[in-house]
Amino acid sequence: MIAQTENNKKYFIRSFLFLGAYVAVNAAAISGAFDVMKAPGTWAFSLVVAAPIFGHLWAVLAWMNDSDEFLRALAAKRFIVAAGVAIAIASMWGFMEIYASAAHVSAAMIYPLFWIAFGAVSPFIRTSN
Repeated sequence: MIAQTENNKKYFIRSFLFLGAYVAVNAAAISGAFDVMKAPGTWAFSLVVAAPIFGHLWAVLAWMNDSDEFLRALAAKRFIVAAGVAIAIASMWGFMEIYASAAHVSAAMIYPLFWIAFGAVSPFIRTSN
């Protein structure tokens, strides 16, 4: 097992790189840098934008894998509950869009919603059992 401080350092670097790439490509897209793009380039670009999310999830799971058993269990429990909360909120909003004419929210918002839920549930989940 990797020492926890080394594990945290690796996680920080990986997260910084993947989330930095995610922010950079989205900031460029929002500023119009890719507005002239046409299909099939738009399809490829969509995959490029999503790639850092896969990378960040890998960084989180690698951090969990290399953590001690208490932190691993605690993080897994928080991860599972946050995923459930995010899925429930996304489903609820989807039904509100269908039945109550609520404004559409892109499915791309599920990842930020998951991390908001993770932050919200974490203070309440303090044991690994």
